[in-house]
Amino acid sequence: MTVRRDFQEPARCRPDLVIGREELFAGAREQLASGGSVLLHGPAGIGKSTVLRALAEEYGATARTVLRCSATESESHLPFLALADLLGLVLDEVSPRLPAAQRTALESALTGRGESSLQRDGLALRLAVLSALRALAAHGPVLVVADDLQWLDPASAELLGFAARRLEGTPVQLLCAVRTEGQESQEYDRHLRACPPGTLAVRLGPLSRTQVAQLLDHRGHGGLSRSTVREIHRTSGGNPLFALELGRALADSPTPPRPGEPLPVPTSLRALVLSRLDMLSVEARRTLLVASAGARPTLALLHAAGRENAEAECAQAAELGLLATEPDAPAVRFAHPLISAALYAEAPAHERRAAHAALSTAASDPIERARHLALATTGTDPEVAARLAEAAALARDRGAPSVAAQLGLLAARHTPADGTPSPEDRRLTAAEDAITAGEVDLARDIAREVLTRATVPADRVRAWIVVIDTAGHTMAEVDAVFPQALADAGDDPRLLALVHYQLAWRALIVEGDFTEAREAAAHAAELAERGQDRRTELLALAFQAQTETLMGHPEAPRTIKRALREPQDPRVAWHHNGAGSARFRWLVMGDQLAEARVTVTALLREVRRRGSVESEVHFLRGLAETELRAGHCGRALDLARDSLRLARDSGIGETASAMLTSLAEASGGDVGRALVLAREAVDHAEEDGDQMYLSRALGALGYAQLVAGDPAGTVRSLRRVRTLELGLGITDPARGRWQGDLAEALVRIGEPAEAQDVIDVSRDHALRLGRESVLAVLDRSEALVRAAHGDLEAALAQLTSAQDRLGKLGYGLEEARAAFALARLRGSVPGPAAYDEAARMFRRCRAVPWLRQVEESRTAPEPPPAPAAPDAPAALAVLAAMERQVAALVMEGATNREIAARLFISVKTVEATLTRVYRKLGIRSRVDIVRLAAGRRAP
Repeated sequence: MTVRRDFQEPARCRPDLVIGREELFAGAREQLASGGSVLLHGPAGIGKSTVLRALAEEYGATARTVLRCSATESESHLPFLALADLLGLVLDEVSPRLPAAQRTALESALTGRGESSLQRDGLALRLAVLSALRALAAHGPVLVVADDLQWLDPASAELLGFAARRLEGTPVQLLCAVRTEGQESQEYDRHLRACPPGTLAVRLGPLSRTQVAQLLDHRGHGGLSRSTVREIHRTSGGNPLFALELGRALADSPTPPRPGEPLPVPTSLRALVLSRLDMLSVEARRTLLVASAGARPTLALLHAAGRENAEAECAQAAELGLLATEPDAPAVRFAHPLISAALYAEAPAHERRAAHAALSTAASDPIERARHLALATTGTDPEVAARLAEAAALARDRGAPSVAAQLGLLAARHTPADGTPSPEDRRLTAAEDAITAGEVDLARDIAREVLTRATVPADRVRAWIVVIDTAGHTMAEVDAVFPQALADAGDDPRLLALVHYQLAWRALIVEGDFTEAREAAAHAAELAERGQDRRTELLALAFQAQTETLMGHPEAPRTIKRALREPQDPRVAWHHNGAGSARFRWLVMGDQLAEARVTVTALLREVRRRGSVESEVHFLRGLAETELRAGHCGRALDLARDSLRLARDSGIGETASAMLTSLAEASGGDVGRALVLAREAVDHAEEDGDQMYLSRALGALGYAQLVAGDPAGTVRSLRRVRTLELGLGITDPARGRWQGDLAEALVRIGEPAEAQDVIDVSRDHALRLGRESVLAVLDRSEALVRAAHGDLEAALAQLTSAQDRLGKLGYGLEEARAAFALARLRGSVPGPAAYDEAARMFRRCRAVPWLRQVEESRTAPEPPPAPAAPDAPAALAVLAAMERQVAALVMEGATNREIAARLFISVKTVEATLTRVYRKLGIRSRVDIVRLAAGRRAP
C-alpha cells in the first residue's frame, strides 16, 4: 500500500527545475539511488523547495510509502503538527503493530486524545515514531520528504531526529530542505545531526548570469536585453526567486528604468527584504538611501554626502541584518543587493534626487559625479549633457564601454534638441559603445529608435550600420537594410564607404563569395580614402588582406603592408577586424607560431584593457588556436572554453567559439563534448546562412569524428568541406587544415585512390604558398596510402621524415600523431614499447583522447599492413574496396581486432563491413569466407 503520494507516476524534472543545478541534482540523485538520505540547504528563494519537489517526484515512485510534511513559520508553535502531517494518514495501518504503551502515546500526540506528551511520556512516544517507521519499512521502502525544517515544531523535530539516527539498516530515506543564510553558514549542522548517518548535505548557491538568463527565458521573459539580464543577476544576487520576480516586474512595467537607475523592485520582494526597515530611525533610513544610490559606498563617502552620524546609523542597520558587517573594511555593503534596490525603489522621487545631488559633489570619481548629477537633474541641460559626454569618453578610455554607453544615453537625454552634438549623435555613440561592450540588444534598440526620427543622412547611415553590426553572422536577416542605407548615403564617399564595407562582409558571410568580398572591400577602401575616413579605410584594407590570405591570393602580403602603414587609428589597430588581426592570421597560416602567439597575446591584452567583448572573444579563439597548433592542448582547451563562455554570455561569436572549442576538446578534452559542440556549430552556421563558418564547423566535426573512431563520418563531413571551399574559392590548405584528416579517413575506409587525389591537389597549393607544416601533414597521410598498398618500407621512411619536420616547425600534436602512425605501422615486431615515444609526446601535449588511443593500441599490437584489395581472390570482385580488403584479411586468418589495426578502422566498422560481405556473397560466417577462398584456389 502506498500512502500520501502526491506524484502517482514517475515524472521527468522540468528543465527549469535544474537550471544551474545539474551537478548538484546528479549528486543528490545518486545518493538517493544508493539508498541514502539528502539534506538540501541554502537561503530563502534559492530553489530548495523546487529541487526537493523534483527529487521527490522522481524517487517517490520507487517507494511503497511516501510521508510528507512542509512546515510554516506561523504554525511552528503548534506541537506535533509536523508529526501529524507525516504519520496521521498511516496511523490506522501501523497502530496494530505497536506495543500498547507506544500506541497510546502516538495516538495521544497525533489526535490530542489523552494527556500524554513528549515531556510526560517521552520515551514511549520516541519509540512509537521509530517503531511506526520500521513497521512501514517492513513492507517496502519509505521516503520521508520534509521541507522547511527550520519551521518544524520543536516536538516533531526532536522525534524525527531521534528516529532518523536509529534507522540504519532499514529502507527508510529522508529527503529534507532547510533554510540557511550566508555562504559559510553552518546552521544546517544541527539538522544534519538529526538525519540518518551518511546523509548528503547539498548547498544550493546562486545561479550564474547565464543560468539566470536561461531561467528567465524558460519562464517567458526571454525578450529582455542582455544588459537588463545582467542587472537582474546583479540585483538578485543569483537568487532564482528574486530574479524571476524582477523579470516579471520588468515585463509588467510600461516603461523601462532610466539609464543608471536600479531596477524596479516589485512589492512582493520589497516586503520580503525590507520587513525590518520600519525599525530604523528616519535618519538611518536616509543614510541607507544615500548608500543605495552610490556605486561603491563607504563611510567616508557618506560623511562627504552630509551623513554626519553614518557610523552609528550603519551599525544600527547591521544589527537588523540590512548591512553586512566587515570589520576594518571601509565599504558599506548591503547584506543582499536586493535590499539596496528595494530601498531605492521604496523612496519617493524627490528623496532619490536629493541623494544623487549629495553624491554628485561627494564622489571622488568624475564618472560617478557626472552620473549622480544626471540622476539629480530633470529636463534638458547642456552643461550636464557635456559633463556626461566627457565622463562617457573617460569610461571608454578606461575600458568600460558598458558604462560609457549608459552615460552616453544619459547625455542624450539631457541634450537639447538643437544642441551640438545632437541628441541622436550622442545616442549613436552610446550604441557603438554598447556594441563594443557586447550589449548588442541595447545597441540595436538605440539604433532603431534613432531611425524613427532622424533626418540627417549621416545619423541614418550610422544607425543602419549599427543594425547591421548587431546582426553579426546572421546578416541574411538584415538584407533589406542595405538598399535603405545606400539610399541614405547618397553620393557621399564617407557614408558609401561605411555601407560598402558592410557589403563586403555580406558577400563573404551570406553569399560565400570571396572574390566579391575582396572587390567590395577594395572599393570601400577607395571610397574611404576619397572621403578622408582613415578608420574605415584601414578596416576595409584589413578585411581585404584577410580575404586574400584565406584565398591564397598573391596580393595578400602587399595588402597587409598597406593596412599597416601610418597613420594608424588606435581603434582599428587592436580591433578584431583590424590590420593586427590580419597580420596574426597571416603568421598562423605561415607557420610562424611563436610570433603569432606574441602578436595575439598583445592584442588580447589591449582589448581587455579597452573592454571590447567581441574582440576579446575573437582573440581568445586566436590564442587558443595558436596553442593548439603548437601542441599545448591543455592550455588551448582552457582558452577555448573561456572564449565559448564569454561568447555565450554576450551572444557574440558563439558559432566560431563552439567550433574552436570542439577542436580543443577533441585534442585535449572530451571527444563526446567535441562532437556535440561541432554539431551545434554546424547547425548554427546552417541556420544563419553563414557559408564561411559552415566549412570551419564541418572541419571541426570531421576531426572529432576521426578522434572518436568514426572514419566514415569524417569522410562525409570533410567531403562537404572540400566541396564548400571549392565553391568559396578558398585554395590555401592552411586555412582549415582538414586535408590530412580526410586523406587518413579515406585510407581507413578503403579509398586510397581518393585519398591520394586529396593529397595531390592540396600539395600543389601548399607548395605554391610555402605551407611547410601542411606539406608535412600531407606526407604523413601519403605514408598511410603507401602502407595500404603494401609499400611498408617507403611508408615508414616518409612518416619518419614528416615527424622530424613537424617537430622542427613546432607542431607538437601533429608530430605526436606521426609518431603514433609510425608505431602502428611497425606493428607487433617491436612489441608495445613501440608506442612509448608516441605516448610520451601525447602526454607532453596533454592530448588525452589521443593518449587513450595509444594505450588501447598497446594491448593489441598491429601486424604489418595487409596488401591492398587487388591481391584479394577473384571471388571477391563483387565487393566494394573496403569489403574486399576485410574479406581478404579474414582469408588470411586475421581477427577483427587485427583487421581494424591493419586498416586503421574501428572493430565496429570491421563488424559492419563483414555483415555486408556475408549478405553480398550469400554466406553466413567467417568460416564460409575461408571455405569460399579454399574452393577457388583448389586445383
